[in-house]
Amino acid sequence: MAKPLPLEALKAQADLPQNWMGRALAATPVVMTVIATLLAGLASSEMTKAQYQRSYAAQLQTRAGDQWSFFQAKRLRGEMQRNTIEILGGPASLAAVTVPALPEPPPAPAVSGDLQAAMDALRADAPAAVVNPLLLRLGDGALADALAAAKERSAAYDALTAPLVKELSAGVAAARLAFNAARYDEEARLTSQIARIYEVQVGKANAQAERHHLRSKRFFFGMLAAQAAVIVATFALAARQRNLLWGLAAGAGLIAVAFAIYVYLYV
Repeated sequence: MAKPLPLEALKAQADLPQNWMGRALAATPVVMTVIATLLAGLASSEMTKAQYQRSYAAQLQTRAGDQWSFFQAKRLRGEMQRNTIEILGGPASLAAVTVPALPEPPPAPAVSGDLQAAMDALRADAPAAVVNPLLLRLGDGALADALAAAKERSAAYDALTAPLVKELSAGVAAARLAFNAARYDEEARLTSQIARIYEVQVGKANAQAERHHLRSKRFFFGMLAAQAAVIVATFALAARQRNLLWGLAAGAGLIAVAFAIYVYLYV
């Protein structure tokens, strides 16, 4: 005689009715176990994404710091040129020389309203509750395009000024110093625009990390509710008063599922 399966033996001991109610009661622990496993996987996945975003934000912060260091170096070089002109005699030293006009940089690329709003909020040091929604609306592609455009503009300006710098290298010192002082100021401004876009990327990565961390925590709570449903449903199979216990298990399971759907869609 074939030995009954564990689930069949448990159903027989619990005197389960052979109808949809009995089948639902028998399947509840299995379904809730699957749901708990899925929620545990989602919680772990969201935590991994949060850690990745934190690491990526640190890399971007290093790049932003490099750009700000470059910005400071440009500003200092400009000040050094002006100080040297003062040593040579100030404005009087420029009276007898011709200083070439500084080329205009290429036109600034169009900046989307969302990106400009995020940059303004970061510069104003707005609270996270204000900045994060602005950052999360920005697409990664749009940020990458804005960064590439800013770098291309800076490189194009270097190409514009390179012939003049070479021409002045053998000319009068006062003219060369005045031109380079203005050039370094303009290059510093272009570099600061690159740094600010990097800062927006840093802020977005940190905002995404916080979002993933919150989702992970809430998926974990949903997993706990599903596991509680498994425990209650298991007791319901072994107890005579199964209607109340099964109702508690089903309610806990439905709450876990609804909570998980809410977190997945809206958090």
